[in-house]
Amino acid sequence: MRNKKQLVRLWRRPSKDGKSFTYYMRYVDLEGKYHCQSLHHGDRRKAEKQQAKKEKELRMGYCPAGTMKLSEFMEDSLTRTGDNIRGSTQEEYRAAMDDFIKVIGNMDFRQVDLKHGEYYRQVCLDRGNAPATVTKKLVQIHRFFALAVKRRQLDENPLEYIDSPTWTKKKIRVYRDTECERMMKVASDLVQEINPKTRLRWDLMIIFALTTGFRRGEILNLVWEDIDFGEKEVYVEPKKDTETTWRWEIKDADRRTLPLTDELTQWLIEHQDKQPEGYPYVFVPPARYDHIQNELRAKGKWKFSDSRLKVANNFKRDFDFIRKRARVKKGTFHDLRRTAICDWYAQGMDRLDVMELAGHSEFSTTNKYYLLVNNGLIDRARIATARGLCKKLIGYGAPHIEVDKTPVGRTTHTP
Repeated sequence: MRNKKQLVRLWRRPSKDGKSFTYYMRYVDLEGKYHCQSLHHGDRRKAEKQQAKKEKELRMGYCPAGTMKLSEFMEDSLTRTGDNIRGSTQEEYRAAMDDFIKVIGNMDFRQVDLKHGEYYRQVCLDRGNAPATVTKKLVQIHRFFALAVKRRQLDENPLEYIDSPTWTKKKIRVYRDTECERMMKVASDLVQEINPKTRLRWDLMIIFALTTGFRRGEILNLVWEDIDFGEKEVYVEPKKDTETTWRWEIKDADRRTLPLTDELTQWLIEHQDKQPEGYPYVFVPPARYDHIQNELRAKGKWKFSDSRLKVANNFKRDFDFIRKRARVKKGTFHDLRRTAICDWYAQGMDRLDVMELAGHSEFSTTNKYYLLVNNGLIDRARIATARGLCKKLIGYGAPHIEVDKTPVGRTTHTP
């Protein structure tokens, strides 16, 4: 363990006549303010006890002398952090720490060490959590202890050196044009069979996601004021808790603007004309909106996290029904967003522009989870390989293959 940095120092100040002296304590408090506090005496032992007490207070963030359970530590940390992080992020961090406590027990937070983190990691993997999910939880729990070190509640982070589980990067799943066409056909037929006041408008949501790259939560929390029909633009905007709208916050980057095509703009206009007057949300069916307003929000049964999870009932089930009926074996609604983002890139858009439109705060997210290798790059690599070493080795034991002998960068012309 590394040596502890001394937070409180003693200083003996002699009197003017030089016949006596007084002890002072020098330290920086939790808010970063410097103090030089007189102890009003010259007793060394007493001064050292006062120094030790102040040292402990600073290290523990002025916590009580007794134990501080992990649950209390979590609430204390989130309270100190306040509005520096989004409410949705706070909910995720709280859920991760709650899960950690259930596994290792609600012990004194100062007793947590590396073995508890390793045990928790293995429990998560044994219960079937994906390695990426386990990594995210560990990062969130690690953050609590990192802040405790910063706030001088701990000397070091017990999870500083925990290893994340390794995993193989999954292939980016995007829908082929034919798959999108079949899903649109099924969704359009479904619209004719359902009551628009109670069910989602799936055909419009699918084409909207493929056009804008919106996330599910962004689509379900879209209000008519977010659409500028004149400019043919749609805005991703956070929502406040009002009489007609519920609180919802943007993920990752802040507000962004996406273009609408002429066709999609007309679809939205026609959809708005069919909606009852006074309903603010574009895709929330009127009956569902009334239930949320009158049965959930009015009776205090609606939480902030519900704006992500409970706006629409049976969302995944209904989309899977459309996908399977369209003979698409695999995929999620979020893959429509990936399809849109990859299509922007394939059509020649700059990667950083794609990142901005996607609403990612880091380019690494766009590159890692959304962008497929450009098909043109694959074709150029195939041609280059066929004309390089493979051309020389093609005759050794391999079946005869006719190799294109046209120089790179040239084309042949038929006379």
